[in-house]
Amino acid sequence: MITKMTITNIHVIDQDSAFDFYVNKLGFRVVDDIPMGPDTRWLTVSPPEQPDLQIVLFPVKVSKMFPQETAETLIALIRKGVFGCGVLTCRDVFATYEELKLKGVEFIKAPTKEFYGTEALFKDDSGNYFSLQPISNFDENDI
Repeated sequence: MITKMTITNIHVIDQDSAFDFYVNKLGFRVVDDIPMGPDTRWLTVSPPEQPDLQIVLFPVKVSKMFPQETAETLIALIRKGVFGCGVLTCRDVFATYEELKLKGVEFIKAPTKEFYGTEALFKDDSGNYFSLQPISNFDENDI
């Protein structure tokens, strides 16, 4: 039986810029930053209170994995904000919203009460979007 996910990825357009965004703006911690060859590295980050989840900041660029047409298509989808998304939680969505705005995070929706709870929406530096919600939106058994 599967018990949990330990590593997942977010496709990014520029790995150095993504490093700055996730570490310096969102406050994630670097877990691994390992050179893997010319212009390639294994870069994983974790939310500060969830060290057992590693997120690979996976660059989309022309390579053996991503032929030119594929890379161009993925980059266009990422920039449009339709390729990646996730839900990030915090204790106080209003305070976190203000803190992240001051750090230059681009919000596409201020904290708003919805039928499922309060959420704000923001984009990372590549265009991936995230829902920011207070932990209180979730039952203790859900997180």
